[in-house]
Amino acid sequence: MSATIAFHLNGEPRHLPPGTSPTTTLLDWLRGAALTGTKEGCAEGDCGACTVVIEAADGSRVPVNSCLLMLGQLHGRAVRTVEGLRGPDGAPHPVQTAMAECHATQCGFCTPGIVMTAWAHAREGGDPHEALAGNLCRCTGYRPILDAFARIPAEPAAPAAAPALPAAARLDAPGQVFHHPATLAELVATRAAHPEAWLLAGGTDLGLRVSEHREQPAEVICLLDVPELQAIEAEPGGLRVGAAVSYRQLLALCAAEPGYGPLAELLRRLGSRQIRGMGTLGGNLGTASPIGDALPPLLALGATLRLAGPAGEREMPVQDFLLGYRRNALRTAEVIRDVFLPRPPAGALLACEKLSRRYDQDITAVGLSVLLHLDGGRIAEARVAHGGLAATAARAPGAEAALRGAPFAQHSFDAAAAALEAEIAPLSDLRASAEYRRLGAGNLLRRLWWRFSPAEAA
Repeated sequence: MSATIAFHLNGEPRHLPPGTSPTTTLLDWLRGAALTGTKEGCAEGDCGACTVVIEAADGSRVPVNSCLLMLGQLHGRAVRTVEGLRGPDGAPHPVQTAMAECHATQCGFCTPGIVMTAWAHAREGGDPHEALAGNLCRCTGYRPILDAFARIPAEPAAPAAAPALPAAARLDAPGQVFHHPATLAELVATRAAHPEAWLLAGGTDLGLRVSEHREQPAEVICLLDVPELQAIEAEPGGLRVGAAVSYRQLLALCAAEPGYGPLAELLRRLGSRQIRGMGTLGGNLGTASPIGDALPPLLALGATLRLAGPAGEREMPVQDFLLGYRRNALRTAEVIRDVFLPRPPAGALLACEKLSRRYDQDITAVGLSVLLHLDGGRIAEARVAHGGLAATAARAPGAEAALRGAPFAQHSFDAAAAALEAEIAPLSDLRASAEYRRLGAGNLLRRLWWRFSPAEAA
């Protein structure tokens, strides 16, 4: 069934004309619709000038980058822009008033995106510094902006009351088809019939091909309406995470579940709130990017995948799924259904480390994740995984062998670091030299002694 794109904009339903391209970014459409409060800065999800807020059915507010969000992804959802914050009488919103009274704006170009981030933060809460990690301001400085954030009262969650919009099996435009499967079986059948279509969930990677490179894919399969891919739950043995679950949701679960605290801390540095509201674990795996922040922790935890295809389902360790630079083990017409993250056993030590030029929202130069099982004063088992160093994230068998069976002592970590430095072959690029990566990876492993040692903990 073909349909026209429909969504709620600032509380009102919008039905776009038939034939509207579903891969047009929301930012481009807003600018063309004279809603120019939303600005275009970098067009790649870094600067936050284009921030808008998705209003979820549970009342949560999810800031996202409209430069990466395609209209087809927005079908059936609700979004609010800075124009939608005005009161019925046209009065400014308290967030806008606080920004003005605190002198938190100069040129004003970044301000609408910051206002939308603040509006979402009023409901979502947390550290305001972290909330602002996805918004660049080059002239005002962040102190007055943080002063404005401090004036904004917290808002309790309230379920959204927007009426339902029609579902769509597909959205058609000249030369394009945007599929919206509603079940896993429908997704697999659509994938089998259209094996060359883009598989799109959050779009933090594929969206760049539209926003920066101006590609117009002929076929897209959107994963956002498949409930099996949206499921996330804690099981006795670990966490099962649907392939289209956002990092925002995964972070909340990891922060609440015993054993996953170090992973939660790493996820807080994965992009910004805007990126985490869109990006997915399945997308990180499907692209098989060597700089995917989540891949070393998955390897260290021994995570497994459940893949679905025309022949049924099969399971596979993440380690076997990653075949090389942007290469994975998906067969024709297969999709990633979910990921299982085993729970670290009681007493085990988990570390998820990352080196990058900026602490927040930056690409990994060196990623290192380690899981140690202790038996008395010895390391009974060790899993060491790295990312950002070469063509793919991978385990480090030499470092693991140096730790396995060794006493829990500083010299064991020094020996493992030396083994790691000897077995890796890092690349050089704009982010870091090969030598920096080699020394950085080894030093991250050495530093774990100081993180884990009883004397340091005391």
